[in-house]
Amino acid sequence: MRTGLIAVGVAAGCLVASWSLLILLARRLPPGILRDLAAFVPDCVTTVRRLRKDPRVPRRAKLAVAIAGLWVISPIDLIPEFLPIIGPLDDIVVVALALRYAARQVPREVLLGAWPGEPRLLLRLLGAAGT
Repeated sequence: MRTGLIAVGVAAGCLVASWSLLILLARRLPPGILRDLAAFVPDCVTTVRRLRKDPRVPRRAKLAVAIAGLWVISPIDLIPEFLPIIGPLDDIVVVALALRYAARQVPREVLLGAWPGEPRLLLRLLGAAGT
């Protein structure tokens, strides 16, 4: 039992360390599309956290963004994260669908207020569903 707990602790520590390293490296990227893509998933996680706490967001929209947030932080994925380029694709698709669903129920100002990144990225993501 003790060995299992140690193994889980080491695995969790490695996961947190790798995420921290990726975030640090992403912040060092020059401005442009690569930096935007690297910041997309962390911005989505922040948005999910903020929308979940906002009283102006209906319960169904909160549930949708909470499920998307759990999907992003879950270590189980349809496409493994270690695959270059396409690894985070399933996370991006799930979050995009959840945000588009929430955009139909939440005022655009609330979504834009919860989004920490470039507003143009969120507006492009929302497309017709955000209007």
